[in-house]
Amino acid sequence: MPGSEWATATDQRFNVNLSILFTELPLLERPAAAAAAGFTAVELWWPWADSPTPDKSELDSLKQAIEDAGVRLTGLNFYAGQLPGPDRGALSIPGEESERFRANVDVVADFAQSLGCEALNALYGNRVEGVDPAEQDALALENLALAARAADRIGAILLIETLNKPESPRYPLVSAPAGIGIVDKVNEATGLGNARFLMDLYHLSMNGEDLPSVIEQYAAKTGHVQIADNPGRGAPGTGTLPLEDLLDQLRKTGYEGWVGLEYKPGARPSTEAFEWLPREARTAR
Repeated sequence: MPGSEWATATDQRFNVNLSILFTELPLLERPAAAAAAGFTAVELWWPWADSPTPDKSELDSLKQAIEDAGVRLTGLNFYAGQLPGPDRGALSIPGEESERFRANVDVVADFAQSLGCEALNALYGNRVEGVDPAEQDALALENLALAARAADRIGAILLIETLNKPESPRYPLVSAPAGIGIVDKVNEATGLGNARFLMDLYHLSMNGEDLPSVIEQYAAKTGHVQIADNPGRGAPGTGTLPLEDLLDQLRKTGYEGWVGLEYKPGARPSTEAFEWLPREARTAR
């Protein structure tokens, strides 16, 4: 039930995704709002959907806002096109979008390094009508290897995310095995071993996957977890997913990474969308 608190929440490390929560506020006010709600760690999609290479002043302002709020940036997306919106990444799309992704790689890595962020998420990109999927996959591997090397340069991991087919019908990675397959290919191509699976339990549930089985099989290759309830992509307790049990299972497999809160607050202010999580559990340990 919404409002009921998780008994095992203090065993997890939670962060707040500031690209889906607190969006009623300007970007630069969101880190402080998360801190006021009791959180000490945040993550972001690429904040400037129109620009893979924003002015240094924009980067500096966001860095300052994060530092002033006293929160830690623990995850950041590479440029992914219009997100939220119609796009699902750029790195497998020939032409201008792929070039924009490449221009963004070092910008993201340098910004992440400046804040001690150690996880960078690269969305694969939609299939393009009239383009051979094999051509897109070859381009994707080339660009993911570039991103993996940039992540390695700053001591970070590269995350590969599975989305869900109902909401992202042209996105090719719509199962855990598909995402894991790309992780393995990138690690084989680079020899770095820093590509990891982003296990988003909402997306996997929308695909009808057996979540306990996914956790059992792939927790060891998982670098980050994100959660939202299903149906609705709302806060835990607004749907039917046994998220507390699933995260408890993840913890017992040895997963000690971050759990990103990537859900919609609904019609209420974001500050009211955390009743399920005891305040003492919001502070990362």
